[in-house]
Amino acid sequence: MNKEFFINKRKKILDSVDDNSIVVLFSGKAPLRSADQNYRFTPNRNFYYLTGLERENFILLISKRKNKIKETLFIEKSNKELEKWLGFKMRKDEAKEISGIEDIKYVNSFNEFFNSLVLKYDFRNLYLDLERRSFETKDTEAIKFSNQVVKRYPYLNINNLYNDLSLLRMIKSTEEIKEIQKAIGITKEGIKNLMKNSKPGIKEYQLEAYFDFTIKSLGAKENAFNTIAASGKNATILHYEDNKGELRNNELILFDLGVEHNYYCSDISRTFPVNGKFTKRQKEIYNLVLKAEIQTIKEAKPGLTLKELNEITKKILTDGCMKLGILNNEKEISKYYYHGVSHFLGLDTHDVGDYERKLEPGMVITVEPGLYIAEENIGIRIEDDILITEDGSKNLSENIIKTVEEIEDLMGK
Repeated sequence: MNKEFFINKRKKILDSVDDNSIVVLFSGKAPLRSADQNYRFTPNRNFYYLTGLERENFILLISKRKNKIKETLFIEKSNKELEKWLGFKMRKDEAKEISGIEDIKYVNSFNEFFNSLVLKYDFRNLYLDLERRSFETKDTEAIKFSNQVVKRYPYLNINNLYNDLSLLRMIKSTEEIKEIQKAIGITKEGIKNLMKNSKPGIKEYQLEAYFDFTIKSLGAKENAFNTIAASGKNATILHYEDNKGELRNNELILFDLGVEHNYYCSDISRTFPVNGKFTKRQKEIYNLVLKAEIQTIKEAKPGLTLKELNEITKKILTDGCMKLGILNNEKEISKYYYHGVSHFLGLDTHDVGDYERKLEPGMVITVEPGLYIAEENIGIRIEDDILITEDGSKNLSENIIKTVEEIEDLMGK
């Protein structure tokens, strides 16, 4: 990803900003974990989307006045003594080269700069990323700043830029799709290593370790989310993350996993037999889920909604379960399939966007049907990452094996 990408995204988001306005975005800070240790820092994704910068305590300020744009980036000042302990701070020239922002100042001057800007010019609006995931969520840097602005500058109208950024992020550029494909390629190798090392008697987390080793060996610093490694009945728990169970002979194990590559995510699910061989019943149910996945991917195209896509999946699973004797009537399908088939994918695993909007070329979604039959200790989910194209869709993860024959052949070796 080069600086032209980030320059272009900043230009696009400013189309939704009124004249006589200021935009401020924060990279964020790592929260305290315990004692003198913080959690690993990860940048606010909207800040990263507009700058390409992944350092904490950075601030982006853009002013739009008389349709003239002025960009200023505020970074942390280097401290030679602290750098001996914590590593080098990003220098101005490096931040400029990555982001394409010419005016770089130090973050300790931000308050004075902002005050001077508001005092000197007739700015009417302030745009912030005011995302709040739940009522109880702790205040972000942006929300804290908005509270201060309300007290100090009551004449400024505060606007939430989050929704506009979310809509912009829905359509992926060529560069973004390449990053997702790189993440998928690394995930593919991790999954192969899982299948090769699966055996009864080990713990779920022990098998999971083969995936983590593989992806880090291939350059992925982070998982896209906490891996689900669910064997037997554990696989009927949708977001099972304990990963402490023991792998047993003649049972299946469901892996839902992914990696980040330059913060772009993959999200893949594969289910396979612990001992490398499906039983007759496992194969019947697995092939039904696979049929639903393949058909749903074929049906994915511009003009459909995710809800409509889910109805396609649901119909195939319902008909198949009736034939297999799993259901007595069609209404019972919600007992065994109780999640949607798709979500958006990008800088976040469950990426931002309008989930009621019709699919458009450039969107990347998952397709992930599943069946969870607790009374038979069978949970199966198969998931791939799909790019919506002009006339249909493309499976970005089509090279990751998933048929019964492919899985048994690999594990048999």
